[in-house]
Amino acid sequence: MADTLRIGDTEILPGSQATIDLPLPSLYTHTRMHMPVRVIRGRQSGPRLFVSAALHGDEINGVEIIRRLLAMPLLKRLRGALIAVPVVNIYGFIAHSRYLPDRRDLNRAFPGSETGSLTSRLANLFMREVADNATHGIDLHTGAIHRSNLPQIRAYLSTPEIRSLANAFGAPVILNTNLRDGSLREAIIAKRGIPVLLYEGGEALRFDEYAIRAGVRGVISVMRALNMLPQHKHSKLTMEPVIAAGSSWVRAPQSGIMRAAQSLGTRVVKDEVLAVISDPFGETESPVSARFSGIIIGRTNLPLVSEGEALFHIARFHKQDSVSERLESYEDELAAIPELADPYNPEFTDGED
Repeated sequence: MADTLRIGDTEILPGSQATIDLPLPSLYTHTRMHMPVRVIRGRQSGPRLFVSAALHGDEINGVEIIRRLLAMPLLKRLRGALIAVPVVNIYGFIAHSRYLPDRRDLNRAFPGSETGSLTSRLANLFMREVADNATHGIDLHTGAIHRSNLPQIRAYLSTPEIRSLANAFGAPVILNTNLRDGSLREAIIAKRGIPVLLYEGGEALRFDEYAIRAGVRGVISVMRALNMLPQHKHSKLTMEPVIAAGSSWVRAPQSGIMRAAQSLGTRVVKDEVLAVISDPFGETESPVSARFSGIIIGRTNLPLVSEGEALFHIARFHKQDSVSERLESYEDELAAIPELADPYNPEFTDGED
């Protein structure tokens, strides 16, 4: 990659930083729209990492992760460049929506087109101005609306470099996931050969302090692994993340009102009751049971469910005990690093109401 770093009409020189507003199609109200990008470039050369959030407009934990990341004094010692895009889908973000005004999913529209739909044009802009200027990437997500995810990395572990970066992120669980057609990861990894991680944590439209701290720490850990930042006493993990052998959703056997008995991070065994669903009168009740042993890494938070609805996401592991130990120590590890916290919101919670 050339030494020149130019995004939009702005050239970012070594040792400088810039906030860039990439122009997007206006609203029909004549309101101008932009994709905000913050670039910090170190004096010394090195990798160029993009960190993106709100690809789905209602997934806001990543916005806070990037805000805390950019406020860290340690970025003064940065090598290479950090390209931060806190709100990719600005249209969905201001509307509290996953989608764009044309009702399309941005993460199924990559690499996009300059002459396509609104969603396709936004995808094309991100690829052209952000991805094409990067050597590595981290895309920050949450669960969908009314669904929470345990902090986890989803990566296509096809190369030693991606596997190494997934381990470096330090989330307690790693899912080896295939690339979906039209996704950002598929467009960048398969078509451009750039290593990209996808981080999941928390729930749409809600801040989850646990997931936010895990995300901040994970991004910093990846930057240290890439030698973009110096090593630190907190760089080494007490326990390595565990790669899941597979995962599957447990679905509702009937429609009704669900009373959940298990929470995120819980270890469950085959046939264990996870919840009970009943009609409003309590005349019919059905247990929701685990079809296999594993760890709950995702779950619905809404007690009103329809038959066939996905309720609990369970990951399988070859060594369940090691995962349980990792989860037990993970929260303590995050709490022991005060610089991850927001000084205006110091309370540490696990995101479970």
